[in-house]
Amino acid sequence: MHRTTLKLPKYRGLGRATAVIAPIVLLVGINLTRAVDSPPVPQISASNYRTLDVAGPQYSPPSRGIVPSPAAPNPICAVDCANHCPPGYEATWKALGAVWGFQEWAQGEYVGRARLPHVPTYRLRVDDQMEFIYRVTRDKTPGPYRINIGDEMQVESAAETELQRTLVVLPDGTITLPLIGSVSAAGLTVEQLRQSLDEKFKKYYNEPAITVTPIKVDTQLEDLRFTVSGRSGFGGQVLPARITPEGTIQLPVVGSVPAQGLTIGEFRVELAERYDEHLEGMEVMPVLTQRAPRYVYVLGEVQQPGRYTLEAPTTVMQAISMAGSWTIGAHITQVVVFRRADDWRLIATTLDLRAALLGRSPCPAAEIWVSDADLVIVPKSKLLRGTNFIELVFTKGLYGVIPFNGGVNYTVFRELTPVGP
Repeated sequence: MHRTTLKLPKYRGLGRATAVIAPIVLLVGINLTRAVDSPPVPQISASNYRTLDVAGPQYSPPSRGIVPSPAAPNPICAVDCANHCPPGYEATWKALGAVWGFQEWAQGEYVGRARLPHVPTYRLRVDDQMEFIYRVTRDKTPGPYRINIGDEMQVESAAETELQRTLVVLPDGTITLPLIGSVSAAGLTVEQLRQSLDEKFKKYYNEPAITVTPIKVDTQLEDLRFTVSGRSGFGGQVLPARITPEGTIQLPVVGSVPAQGLTIGEFRVELAERYDEHLEGMEVMPVLTQRAPRYVYVLGEVQQPGRYTLEAPTTVMQAISMAGSWTIGAHITQVVVFRRADDWRLIATTLDLRAALLGRSPCPAAEIWVSDADLVIVPKSKLLRGTNFIELVFTKGLYGVIPFNGGVNYTVFRELTPVGP
């Protein structure tokens, strides 16, 4: 009869200590990852919605009919997330059916559809760039022309030819004539100025018979046109401007004009009223040339985290795709979206994108539209956090402090030695 002796591996020094500590640290790491997980948060996911396998009879697709074409002869079965599903339900792939318009334009689908407007009304915001087109209307004014500073007037008298002269309205709004000196002219009509001069000259002439003839008028309009031409840089009557952080635009003559939150039409009315207070005969047309940049920020477990420009309506899954998709170990069942409201208060939600990103849900309720300055965070999964913890402790922690140069033989049954009878 032979007996065998089991010889266990011999651990010496640090090898034995490491073999004892490793399982303990592993258990501690797993417990810590469980402890740091936040309590369950209500999420927008398929679990919060009742599923609907087939569309109800009252929710049928449009009855326009499917018209095949040589480029697209076969109908496409799809799920219509609006017409195949009543409110409060989330359709599944069993709701597949004929959907009109899936490839309505066939080979022309790449051009893109007109669709509905992005917003019913666009309102101006900070950093929007605009151009202002100035145009002299040449329209008949409702009242008599009033003299402006800088206008040129010719004054004549039938009684005394030496009174004839051409005068410019001075910055203080007056003109100067012999005998009577300075006379106020700005703001008066031509007839009012003639009557004023005639009355003053009666002290020196029985019948002065004063005549006032405008030579150069609308000087404020000319000054504005020269100002716009000089600032525009290309000789036209177009002035570029940008909405400042305080929500206003600086324009010649009228100064600071509020623009933040106004539509283009409302802003045009505001400009017209302000310019009419200073001068007549000028029309100002505001044109939006470039919208302020809009961004979405994607962080966490994605291939390329960073800031991305929103150039068109974008959903949260599209934002993740711009960041290169999610990485292995991403917690896609609890994607966090932070958003700033109109009054800058912070609001947030969590989204369960697992079913959608894995192709299991055709109409995911969590596929929401992102807004300007949204922050999308794809967190780490429990497994990835545990892996990172172990790597931190062993690679950068324990082994970094206590260097280990030996090796450990994990072959338990290393040697079976036969023993004689």
